[in-house]
Amino acid sequence: MNRCQIYEALVAQGYAGSYDAVRRYAARWREGRRRAGDGVTGAFVPLAFAPGEATQFDWSEEWIVLNGTTTKVQVAHMRLCHSRMPFVRVSLRQTLEMVLDAHVRAFAFFGGACGRGIYDTMKTAVDVVLSGKERRFNRRFEVMCSHYLVEPVACTPAAGWEKGQVENQVGTMRGRFFRPRPRVSSLEELNRWLEESCRSWAHGARHPEQPERTVWEVFEAERAALRAAPVPFDGYREVETTASRTCLVRHERNQYSVAAYAANGPVQLRVYADRIVIMKDGVVIGAHARRFGRGEVSYDPVHYIPILVRKPGALRNGAPFRDWRMPAGLAQVQRRLGRSDEADRQFVRILAAIPEHGVEAVDAACREALAQNTCRPDVVLNILHRRRDGSPEPPAAIPTHLTLAVSPRADCARYDALRAANDGG
Repeated sequence: MNRCQIYEALVAQGYAGSYDAVRRYAARWREGRRRAGDGVTGAFVPLAFAPGEATQFDWSEEWIVLNGTTTKVQVAHMRLCHSRMPFVRVSLRQTLEMVLDAHVRAFAFFGGACGRGIYDTMKTAVDVVLSGKERRFNRRFEVMCSHYLVEPVACTPAAGWEKGQVENQVGTMRGRFFRPRPRVSSLEELNRWLEESCRSWAHGARHPEQPERTVWEVFEAERAALRAAPVPFDGYREVETTASRTCLVRHERNQYSVAAYAANGPVQLRVYADRIVIMKDGVVIGAHARRFGRGEVSYDPVHYIPILVRKPGALRNGAPFRDWRMPAGLAQVQRRLGRSDEADRQFVRILAAIPEHGVEAVDAACREALAQNTCRPDVVLNILHRRRDGSPEPPAAIPTHLTLAVSPRADCARYDALRAANDGG
């Protein structure tokens, strides 16, 4: 409460004095606290960190020119507290999967993780804010920390000095890397450049506590204290949803196709920073590059082939097939067959082999058939099955105790004797 609010609360309880009396009392109280050392403001205790002890993490917002369009991006910053080695990565969201991806890539960049991670109250990673520094972190975030043996530690609210290194890094990297706005064709290109720029900066910057050494030299020494994980963490966020009748699932205003048999049923989305993987009963039924626009649809035409077998007419006007860039062999067979209802049915017979054999195998069979100057489906399928079956297996060896001592002798006269006996009867 400020002094005006305190005065109003006192008046409500019957206080008859003036506001000036309250103001003078508050000033004396504050001065007394200052002299007693209780309530010192603007002064801090300098922090020191051992090699491999801690990292600090934070976000910032910056602007870039992406494919000619000015775009706001989210920048993940991580810093090794001992060596001051920075890591910077750009994404389009500050969601949980982006936090996980930034950590996985940062630890790969550093060559390992520290024992503690210092964070503010990130909404994407903190479920509940308790008293003081106590937080209830997101379950998936805790699993990631356990994978790398990192203890997540939260800062006191509004106590920016507790992660002052990374907050200082935000300002430094903004001036060095985002002024002027970088012009790139993809975020992957920008992130590769940012990693190289972090290394270049570290080679030239002097360490604030060891001015005779560069940040890179101190970092090289700190690497031995970092904890390397045997495998990277699988950094996805899982979402439960339902596939539609058109074999599509929706996520963040965009849609992604799934295998036809999963239509009208529950599925699980594994949302990564750069891709979407759809699962059903532990089996992958769809995988797509992640879309960040609005109203976009990502089709995998192979998902719709079982439906195409029943409705071959959909080959011409079906949305999943309109922009399908088929391999050269398949495309040439389709051109040779022509554009008619019967041609569509013949071509669908070939496409129907893709779910079992794969696109590459079917395309190779098409190219072999074309080399024989034919595009008949029977020939293509015969080539495909022959390639799959390969050369026949050698005959099984006969155990010694089953080998015949006397080879059988063909004697058709025995049948004549049987016939004669039958005629006589």
